[in-house]
Amino acid sequence: MTNVELLHRDCATALSTIRIEHDPSNDAHWCFMHAQQAFADPTYRACFSPGLLRELRLFARQAIERISDRSQEAETQLSHIVLGSDAHVFNLGGDLQLFAGLIRNRDRDGLLRYATECVDNIHLLHTRLHPNAHTVALVEGDALGGGFELALACQTIVAERGVQMGFPEVLFGLFPGMGAYSLLVQKTTPKVAEEMMLNGRMYSSDELHQMGIVDVLVDKGEGTRAVHEVIRQNRRIAAARLALHQVRDGAYPVTHDELMRITRIWVDTALQLGDRQLRVMERLVRAQLRRPGTAAGDQAIGEAASAG
Repeated sequence: MTNVELLHRDCATALSTIRIEHDPSNDAHWCFMHAQQAFADPTYRACFSPGLLRELRLFARQAIERISDRSQEAETQLSHIVLGSDAHVFNLGGDLQLFAGLIRNRDRDGLLRYATECVDNIHLLHTRLHPNAHTVALVEGDALGGGFELALACQTIVAERGVQMGFPEVLFGLFPGMGAYSLLVQKTTPKVAEEMMLNGRMYSSDELHQMGIVDVLVDKGEGTRAVHEVIRQNRRIAAARLALHQVRDGAYPVTHDELMRITRIWVDTALQLGDRQLRVMERLVRAQLRRPGTAAGDQAIGEAASAG
């Protein structure tokens, strides 16, 4: 990446879970999850902790401000929001340790607050943060549960070969409730979406590309280059790309109200989980902590399944 600007120093010092870069040559805003702590803190899990959710919103606010300033220069100015990861995985999903504690304490309000913050991030990303932005998920490592939902919220998914994605929630009696269904049915049929949400299976990036869910599939190590190519191609047809955004928004709307309706069902379902399901969830937390360099998703799911 050339001509990169780091986040303003006064904000950067407060960040602990994300790394932010801005490329002014093409107005691309890059956010890498699981920065710094992912390698320095042995207790860090590459999931959607409350801290990561807060810092993603900080990134969103700054990106919106920058894009708004640039879009005043030209009506067809096209910016890009890119989400990636500094860890060996893209994201392992919800904060299961937090879930288990809130469920054991019967804290419905706490669960709903967390779920609402997840939905807010998903909806904000799906609506591109700004009318002049295009969102890209750079998936170089496994994406589970909410991590897969985050990638699906982006308009373009660039994934490397060898990556696994799926929804393990059914193994402990839950379903992915922060947007999976609404986002999947934009790319596949409702029947396939339901199967993916309920079979607990991990899908390879190659399979997902064949299904039309992954947009760009590249060899290992080629993800960043592929994102730059997506940005270059989109900027060549900026007016048409922005117009198509409006077409798609009208044809396949995903409203905040709809996402919240579903996530309330998720909260009520979570509160019905018993001790056996919670033990499976807690075992998966321990599997996440080991964070192997490859096949993180397969090992985590395997250990969770054996706990049942």
